[in-house]
Amino acid sequence: MNLLLDTCTFLWLLSEPKRLSARARSAFSDPGNDAFLSVVSSWEISIKYALGRLPLPSSPDRFIPGRRTAYGIRALALDEEASLYSARLPTFHADPFDRMLVCQAITHGLTILTPDEQIANYSVRVLW
Repeated sequence: MNLLLDTCTFLWLLSEPKRLSARARSAFSDPGNDAFLSVVSSWEISIKYALGRLPLPSSPDRFIPGRRTAYGIRALALDEEASLYSARLPTFHADPFDRMLVCQAITHGLTILTPDEQIANYSVRVLW
């Protein structure tokens, strides 16, 4: 299974792994699954860091790639197909970052690892 980590899932995995559900921890730990972190999440983390709303042990340009690599998480670029899919989404969720993660999951056939119940309203596979 190919997993797309929600931004909070990535951050909890690094700093508060007990906040992950048992199913989420198991799916992430399964060597048969591949985990991805979207550039959209990197952007969200960088914005929150710059606004002083998200403390990190180092700047996002060092923190994110370093932790992503250490945990075996692959980067997922934002492509045109996923970005254009956003016009087709109903407005169940107002957060533009989460909406784009949904688009990426749909267009790339990924399962989103997220506790966000609003995301489950979309036609996307969610695991928590």
